[in-house]
Amino acid sequence: MIAYAARRFVYGLLVLLIVTAMVFITLRAIPGDVVRVQLADSPGVTEEQIAQRTAELGLDQPVYSQFFVFMGGALRGDLGTSFQDNASVTAEILHRLPITLELGFLAILLGVLLGLPLGLISAIRKNTLLDQFLRLVSVVGISIPNFWLALLFITYLSLWFQWSPPLVYVGPFEDLSQNLVHMTLPAIALGTAAMASISRMLRSSMLEVMGSNFIRTVRARGASEWNVIFKHAGRNSTIPVFTLLGLQVGAVLGGTVILESIFSIPGMGSLIFESVQFRDYPMVLGCVIFYGGLFIMVNLLVDVAYAAIDPRIRY
Repeated sequence: MIAYAARRFVYGLLVLLIVTAMVFITLRAIPGDVVRVQLADSPGVTEEQIAQRTAELGLDQPVYSQFFVFMGGALRGDLGTSFQDNASVTAEILHRLPITLELGFLAILLGVLLGLPLGLISAIRKNTLLDQFLRLVSVVGISIPNFWLALLFITYLSLWFQWSPPLVYVGPFEDLSQNLVHMTLPAIALGTAAMASISRMLRSSMLEVMGSNFIRTVRARGASEWNVIFKHAGRNSTIPVFTLLGLQVGAVLGGTVILESIFSIPGMGSLIFESVQFRDYPMVLGCVIFYGGLFIMVNLLVDVAYAAIDPRIRY
């Protein structure tokens, strides 16, 4: 198990390196001069000042040299300084990361708490009217983009109830109730797709397991239907759900980029959005590294959890 986890961790680092290199090259391939974009609102800027600023940011060096300098600092834990305000990239990300983690956790928690019972009910009541309704809800949940669902929430809540989400973020340690009020709508918008995907996956997995030979054997031995469903069929149906859950973490992290901007949440998602607008290369790359690292670690934990769920799995 330890050797498998170590091997997967090394593979994850290799993937993270490749992703970082791709993003690094893509950012610099975007047409336009990042210094001219940043100084566009400054009147009377001369070519000498532009050249000086370019040299200060290290953008006058070849792309491969810039990449090695950045990776050398990243390996030491230094992701550089922001082009926009000269702040430490690492410090800014660590300041905003807990906010995004809270939003992502609430979205995944909502998806699991709703998706598991809905999928279980749909499988138990197969081909009934209730099953067809729940399958329709799942299809709709997967099909609706989370940013569009968020805009619907804001629009119709303000029209029907004259209520809109708070514009000023309050941390959970300052005022927990106000924090949850701010986080509820974006968490629902982010977690809807996860809920629908988990529900559909669990239904399919449950139906496959319920038709297997060992379930018929368990029933022939006189086990109760509750025991059959929750102890035998349920446990053997959760492995595909865990795999899907790991993938949903990536979808949730990606969804925070737009939703945090919509709901004025000062997390990493809104930080990436702002950094892309200002072409703040170090900040974008730093966020990519943190997001990629989170996604890799979650999927590693999911793989390791397989053996705990199903004793037949050995690495």
